[in-house]
Amino acid sequence: MPELSRVQINGIDVNVASAGSGPAVLLLHGFPHTWQVWSEVMADLSAHYRVIAPDLRGFGASTRAETGYDAVSLARDAEALLEALGVPSAAVVGIDAGTPVAFLLAMRRPDLVERLVVMESLIGRLPGAEEFLAGGAPWWFGFHAVEGLAERVLQGHEADYVDWFLTTGTLGDGVAEPIRRAFVRAYTGRAALRCAFSYYRALPQSAAQIEQAVASARLTVPTLAIGARPVGRALEHQLRPIADDLTGHIIEECGHIIPLHRPEPLLALLRPFLAAGRCPARTPAGSNSGEPGENTARLDRRRPGHAG
Repeated sequence: MPELSRVQINGIDVNVASAGSGPAVLLLHGFPHTWQVWSEVMADLSAHYRVIAPDLRGFGASTRAETGYDAVSLARDAEALLEALGVPSAAVVGIDAGTPVAFLLAMRRPDLVERLVVMESLIGRLPGAEEFLAGGAPWWFGFHAVEGLAERVLQGHEADYVDWFLTTGTLGDGVAEPIRRAFVRAYTGRAALRCAFSYYRALPQSAAQIEQAVASARLTVPTLAIGARPVGRALEHQLRPIADDLTGHIIEECGHIIPLHRPEPLLALLRPFLAAGRCPARTPAGSNSGEPGENTARLDRRRPGHAG
């Protein structure tokens, strides 16, 4: 079982699951997940790596903050977390809502990100996803974006809503019951729903931040883009013009929630990609984001007491 801890960064407490030792791998989840979307990945990679999987701001057992759900703020959270944990560099893996965060972290801090893995998401409004978006964005993007609406409609029906995403995201197979219960618990209540939908309400700001980043820099770190259903190769097509070292893969017969639906094919891609980047830890570089003194490094360790 991973060890759970609470880390104070950027004015919030982040719930962090960690396991193993060695080169660091940071795992960033999406919606409607918690760190537990990575459970099987962590169990495998922790044999050779120090695997770090936080609940993102507002999700799971992390602080339900009022603000900070744009991609740059979330990338600053990830940067501050690594600093607080004493990690000078890491491979960074993101899925769904974690993908733009991982991408901007790599763009802003290529000295911090050794290798980048992104999957099943789009990167803002960058060209390349026109075919995927031909019929419009997925229906829930608009629903979640309306301030206050989705949480009013869904309160009391959270389990049904989360179940729809878990079933659809695994092509009907569903997920293990303990993980399902953890996800439902993490997204139950008005405050939990508000935080989750804040990610969608910040998408225009996040898209502008991404456009600003690629206007003045390229993605220089080795990158692996993994697609399944429904995103497929759209993410790879977005990254191809701006990435110096990009590999793309599709996992066949796999739903959106890759780490739970097809963990073994995913691990078959991750193991060699991460191993190719293993090297001695680099000297910590100074941060160029965040405000002076905003990151605190208090770490409260605890054994896993609940699944969220």
